[in-house]
Amino acid sequence: MNTRVLDGEIITTRFEDARAYRGVRTRRVFAFILDYFIVALLTIPFAILIALLGLLTFGLGWALFSILVPAVAILYIWNTLGSHDQATTGMKIMGIRLDRLDGTRIDGLTAVVHSVLFWAANVILTPLVLLVTLFSDRKRTLHDLLLGTVVTRTDI
Repeated sequence: MNTRVLDGEIITTRFEDARAYRGVRTRRVFAFILDYFIVALLTIPFAILIALLGLLTFGLGWALFSILVPAVAILYIWNTLGSHDQATTGMKIMGIRLDRLDGTRIDGLTAVVHSVLFWAANVILTPLVLLVTLFSDRKRTLHDLLLGTVVTRTDI
């Protein structure tokens, strides 16, 4: 436990403060909805480019439609969650961020793996995977437990 004493009071790290996890589950759900609305909006210009590419290549370019949404989502996650803020745009709006428990920064690859594990767990276990947050410490999901990450509030 990383504690220190300041003016006679015991000060704990941000990860040990219960206030950092208050309301995180609800904020994560709304951040998810906002982020996938943003991904849907970002998909539109790329869809137009693929449609034009398909016309120029006599239909061959239209095969890119099969990977359009996952590619846009991965690029979005890499550039937002893997950024200095360690939060997607939806997470910033909801006042939460993704942290590693060892204190190191979240890089783009870890951010993408985090999201891919979330989707893989949902495919295998359905949304029941989110029930883990009801019983885990710090309201962590299954993919948070696997990667050693935690979502905390930024206003604490």
